[in-house]
Amino acid sequence: VQLQAFGGGLVQAGGSLRLSCAGSRRNFNQHAMGWFRQAPGKEREFVAAISRNGYNTHYADSVKGRFTISRDNARSTAALQMNGLKSDDTAVYYCASKYARQMELVTVTPNEYQYWGQGTLVTVSS
Repeated sequence: VQLQAFGGGLVQAGGSLRLSCAGSRRNFNQHAMGWFRQAPGKEREFVAAISRNGYNTHYADSVKGRFTISRDNARSTAALQMNGLKSDDTAVYYCASKYARQMELVTVTPNEYQYWGQGTLVTVSS
């Protein structure tokens, strides 16, 4: 699965952005999806994950209630709706996918993901 993330940009604190991840059509619905981010000088961290059938989701505590992950298998896309953005959310955001036999598997560990998009920069100004 080839992935391409886009939708990042500059936004004021309290604002919203929607990130999208476009995957190659082949086998997209057999992959669990995740979003990760990496701020300058920090390690890559988990943000959100969704199962291949979209029924299960999981969020980092820092974004719970503000971010929503979703997917559209018919279009081979995943999205991350980000509301109530804070300056701490400033980072490069990456989408990733992992082949999953289980329909409802979600994975939070970056090393378990096999495919990664190129990243899109989100900058939140205070």
